[in-house]
Amino acid sequence: MSDLTRMTLKAALDGLQAKKFSSVELTQAHLDAMAQARPLNAFILETPDTALLMAGEADVRRAKGDAGALSGVPLGIKDLFCTKGVRTTAGSNILGNFVPEYESTVTSNLWRDGAVMLGKLNLDEFAMGSSNETSAFGPVVNPWRRKDSESKLTPGGSSGGSAASVAADLCLGATATDTGGSIRQPAAFTGTVGIKPTYGRCSRWGVVAFASSLDQAGPIAKTVEDAAILLTSMSGHDPKDATSLNIPVPDFASFVGRSVKGLRIGIPKEYRVDGMPPEIDALWENGIAWLKDAGCEIVEVSLPHTKYALPAYYIVAPAEASSNLARYDGMRYGLRVEGAISPKPTKTPGPRALVKRLNAAF
Repeated sequence: MSDLTRMTLKAALDGLQAKKFSSVELTQAHLDAMAQARPLNAFILETPDTALLMAGEADVRRAKGDAGALSGVPLGIKDLFCTKGVRTTAGSNILGNFVPEYESTVTSNLWRDGAVMLGKLNLDEFAMGSSNETSAFGPVVNPWRRKDSESKLTPGGSSGGSAASVAADLCLGATATDTGGSIRQPAAFTGTVGIKPTYGRCSRWGVVAFASSLDQAGPIAKTVEDAAILLTSMSGHDPKDATSLNIPVPDFASFVGRSVKGLRIGIPKEYRVDGMPPEIDALWENGIAWLKDAGCEIVEVSLPHTKYALPAYYIVAPAEASSNLARYDGMRYGLRVEGAISPKPTKTPGPRALVKRLNAAF
């Protein structure tokens, strides 16, 4: 790893603006780090040629004074986002070598702002999983280890490749998706920052669907500020997504560092459950204490329907997944073998033969 890969996304933008290094140099440093970290299996597909080409274009734009909000920043893209001309698998062999002819709106927004694509990141198959072990391309390994142990740990899922690549300094940020925790949980497992935005803030167009009323795209990054910068670029109204919010996109990073003094914070009592581990309960109390010390007013509130949240999720998510994944029926996607001969259909027995078999059976 080099100093260029250890920095935050904000520090990289500042360094590029100050001409301390070029985007090509920054991108090459991350490509080198990726090559050394392949045992983590964070990337399904590396795109070094595309990355260096995009980095070179970013350097030209910056030299002309036309740099975008993310010009020259190397990112990883969860392989659930369709990328024009670049294979997209959703972590499944069902899609085979599917190469989209279109770009997802979220990644289009990132390229518009000058970001650089390092490659496509591993995930649980069709984003269904919480440990990144169901991918057709093998599990992702968390770069962190327990003290005095070399045992491999899960990075969480489904956005395990996104979280692991950011934690291992293989990219300055990554796209991810969250249906029931697939951004928040892997971020927690890897010491990174992830946010599931308000539904409709980021377009779902061009993202392989799991559960349409729950799916949402968002960033995983090294810091809160980095996540805010990425979210600003990823967000925006999209007429191609009927659920997209037609509201202005604020500069989320401008809120970072503002005082929270005077805010009224509700703490749901139902979020503390029987059997909660003591260390988690202590962290919960510490969080409340930090808010009090910062000048917040803490109010206990009740959300009595909390207990129905998980059962409701397991009704909605599988039902919508069944509907969405019905399109992958082997007719439109997957392996095609030239000259393959279908097996001869077996002869269906007539009514009399069926009656005879039934009588024999009973």
